[in-house]
Amino acid sequence: MKILVAIKRVVDANVKVRVKGDGTGVDLTNAKMAINPFCEIAIEEAIRIKESGAADEVIAVSVGPKVSQEQIRTALALGADRGILVETDQQVEPLAVAKILKTLVEKEGIDLVILGKQSIDTDNNQVGQMLAALCNYPQGTFACKAEFKDGKIEVTREIDGGEQTVLLSLPAIITTDLRLNEPRYASLPNIMKAKKKPIDETTPADLGVDISSKLQTLSVEAPAERSAGVIVESVEELVNKLKTEAKVI
Repeated sequence: MKILVAIKRVVDANVKVRVKGDGTGVDLTNAKMAINPFCEIAIEEAIRIKESGAADEVIAVSVGPKVSQEQIRTALALGADRGILVETDQQVEPLAVAKILKTLVEKEGIDLVILGKQSIDTDNNQVGQMLAALCNYPQGTFACKAEFKDGKIEVTREIDGGEQTVLLSLPAIITTDLRLNEPRYASLPNIMKAKKKPIDETTPADLGVDISSKLQTLSVEAPAERSAGVIVESVEELVNKLKTEAKVI
C-alpha cells in the first residue's frame, strides 16, 4: 500500500505574524517557517501505519516555492520514503491544490491520502474534502483515531457533541485532528539519511493543472488589540456590566 501525505510550508506557530504596512498581505521577511502542525500529525500517522506493516511506502508532497524542499526534507527525516515538490511561486488556492493532488494520486497509484484538516495560515479546511470529491473516494475528516480492519480503515471522527466512527474502503482520504497522535522528533541519524532520499520536482503546468487565482485579496489587517479584563466584585455587578457596557443581554 502506498500513502501520500500532503504537507504545507507555513509560518512557525510560535512566531507572531505581522501585516505588511501597505495591507497587501503578511510580512514573511526573516520569518521562521515550518511544517503546518496538522500536517506533522498526518506525517506521523502515515509513518506509524508503515511501521505496523500495513504500508510499503510513504510519499510526502508539497505545493509551493523551491524553499518548500526544507519541509519535505523534514518529512523525510521523520520517516517518509521520498518527496515530491510541485514548484510554484504563486499563491495556490485549495481547489487547485486538490486538483494537483488528484493528479498525483492517479499517477502514483496511491491507496491512502492523509492530510492535515487545515493549515494555520488560511484555515480553509477544504483541500481534503475537495480531493475526496474529485477522486470519488470515501473520506474520514477530523480523525482522532484510525485503525485497519479486514482491509478497510476505521476512522473515529471528532464532531460537534461527540465522536462518529466510519469504516472506509480503500482507496480513501483522511484528514487529521489534533488528538490523532503526538508527532515525533527527527533523530540526527535520520536527518542525515534524509539528505540522500529523493525529491522529485514538477510544476502545476507539467501536471496539467491551472492554478490561476479565482479570488482577489482586497486588504489584510491585524485584529484589534484586546483590552484588559475587568474583575467584578459580585454577580450583580457582572450582570450590570453585561447589560450596560457589553450590551450582550
